[in-house]
Amino acid sequence: MKSIQIEDDLYHFIASQTQDIGESASDILRRLVMPESLLNTAQDNSVKETKVYTIDSDVSDVQSTEPTCQASAVFAELEGQQLQAIPKMVERWLLVLSIIHKHHSQQFSKVLSMSGRNRTYFATDKDTLLATGSSTNPKNVPDSVYWVITNNNTAKKINMLKGVAEQVGFNLSEVEELIKIFAPELI
Repeated sequence: MKSIQIEDDLYHFIASQTQDIGESASDILRRLVMPESLLNTAQDNSVKETKVYTIDSDVSDVQSTEPTCQASAVFAELEGQQLQAIPKMVERWLLVLSIIHKHHSQQFSKVLSMSGRNRTYFATDKDTLLATGSSTNPKNVPDSVYWVITNNNTAKKINMLKGVAEQVGFNLSEVEELIKIFAPELI
């Protein structure tokens, strides 16, 4: 897989062209710009690579870089979840964290640095979080090795979610959109 850096307006246009939940940016661009004859050939000869590249418009060479933020994939998956139907904020919050982890598994380890005055917020085991306070109520982030403290009010959960989104690479407008999806009744 290769990655290119694009301006925000172009990114938002591409994301707005999504037709199916979970459709990747590559699928959207392929549909929009590739002639049908090339599309069939590309699918037949496709070889998936795991390296990620950035093409800088000022430089003609290709440079390896960190994985790109997949905010649009997170949003697409969240749309199908009907979050407002989940009455317990902690369950809703764990689901959102799980989806972010699913699409940003390499960057998600950065959340381990998040902490408050007296508490560690994330760890890779329950005991680490229990050791930071008597009422942390740690829970596993579903489908991950990460644990998070859950004994916080909704405002604190929102702040922690903002921090997680920033850690994995969401830009400011994407962070705001994530919070609107997570807790529209509080915005």
